[in-house]
Amino acid sequence: MSEERLQIFIAMCIYMAIVIGIGLYYAKRASASSDNYLIGGRSLGPWVTAMGAEASDMSGWLLMGLPGVAYWVGLSDAIWTAIGLLIGTYLNWLLVAKRLRNYTVIASDSITIPDFLSNRFKEKKKIIATIAALFILIFFTVYAASCFVTVGKLFSTLFGTKYLYMMIAGALFVIFYTFIGGFLAESASDFMQGIVMFISLVFVLGVGISAAGGISAVINNAKSIPGFFEFFGIAQPTLVDGVQQLEATGKPLFGEAGKYGFLTIISTLSWGLGYFGMPQVLLKFMAIKNPEQLKLSRRVATIWCAISLVAAVTIGIIGRIIYPDALLTQSSSESIFILMSMDFFIPVFAGFVMAGILAATISSSDSYLLIAASAFSKSIYHGIMKKDANDKQVLSMTRITLLVISAFAMIIALDENSVIFKVVSFAWAGFGATFGPIMLFSLFWKRVTRSGAIAGMLSGGIMVFVWKLIINPIGGVFGIYELLPAFLVSCIAILITSLITEKPSAEVEKEFDLAKSL
Repeated sequence: MSEERLQIFIAMCIYMAIVIGIGLYYAKRASASSDNYLIGGRSLGPWVTAMGAEASDMSGWLLMGLPGVAYWVGLSDAIWTAIGLLIGTYLNWLLVAKRLRNYTVIASDSITIPDFLSNRFKEKKKIIATIAALFILIFFTVYAASCFVTVGKLFSTLFGTKYLYMMIAGALFVIFYTFIGGFLAESASDFMQGIVMFISLVFVLGVGISAAGGISAVINNAKSIPGFFEFFGIAQPTLVDGVQQLEATGKPLFGEAGKYGFLTIISTLSWGLGYFGMPQVLLKFMAIKNPEQLKLSRRVATIWCAISLVAAVTIGIIGRIIYPDALLTQSSSESIFILMSMDFFIPVFAGFVMAGILAATISSSDSYLLIAASAFSKSIYHGIMKKDANDKQVLSMTRITLLVISAFAMIIALDENSVIFKVVSFAWAGFGATFGPIMLFSLFWKRVTRSGAIAGMLSGGIMVFVWKLIINPIGGVFGIYELLPAFLVSCIAILITSLITEKPSAEVEKEFDLAKSL
């Protein structure tokens, strides 16, 4: 290992040691009860709630996946996605956060999403909780795999080592950290990691603009590529076996600009719908100590999200201008943030900047693993398999499940050619369509029934697979992002099924009115 790489490695090790220290600090409190381990005893402050929600949500996708999309095909696909996410972020905090926080306390003090949905409808047979837990296990395993891919790409690019070894090493670090610290450690470190991510993006953006010759130079150079700097067009790299071709002069080849029409824009904006069903974000809403402080959290989260998303997209654009022929596959294009960090900064500082990627990955993967494990232990193990399990047994099962999920996620992450953006988009659609509609209906419509909830969750979750694997390949109007049609199908199923089934009991309606009044 060269001296420069060694300095980068040392800087990142310092960062990782701080993260482990946070986990150890909270380990005793986390082990005190499953309530502390899974939701932190509802003790979060407004800043930790805001930064924790956004850091755990954005993941390494923000620093690698989104800049990679902008580098590969230009502005349109990345910026419309970012706009959709920003709108979704704001509306989720505005509409869902406070009502969900209050409703989960009223609904038998629910501490997981499956628990809340089950308690909301007063079901005796835990069908809703089981369905919710199974979908969480499936989609969060995929999500965790995307994080492990991020870690593998990061370390293999940095140190020139085999992807497989680096992916496994990074995954083991995340597993160890989450295993000991639980929700409090995850939330506290997410706050720190949100700050690191933000600073990393801003620093790389600022230096990148300067290196490219200023904003005007960036815009002019980007416009020279067909469709690259357009809101309603998209660049199309000329590929052979997935590798972009070069001219004799070494300049990368692009075909004619593609069209980015109205239907595609609506499809891309639909990323914002996913927020209403994201367990890692919803759980932060549930965990805040004082729900009146959610207004401050909303402002902090929205500003953080807006600046970070714009910075990530712009970094991808700048990267293509400065390094036009450095990354010639879609998978490798997701390393543009790493390449710029290593070239722009002295090794030690570059290590801390790239710790932003590690921060994003850790802050997300620990959330994914913890929520997935808790869904199984609370809803299936304690709710169905062993109803008389005590708190220590539930906590132990949570940790065992965490290890099993991690193992499956590592198997999925074995393919080093995985495109982070694509992996994340599928899991995002899964959560958005499975939980988003029923969460909104549960919070805002008294007439929704238990049968409607079951129909909506099943139809939404299944439609994500059907649209992605069967309908989407047809192309044309069917080539839209699977979240949009699946979300609509789920809403229709909830509405129709609720109207044709017996209305909720007086007890359920009373709780709804109480939650609404708060």
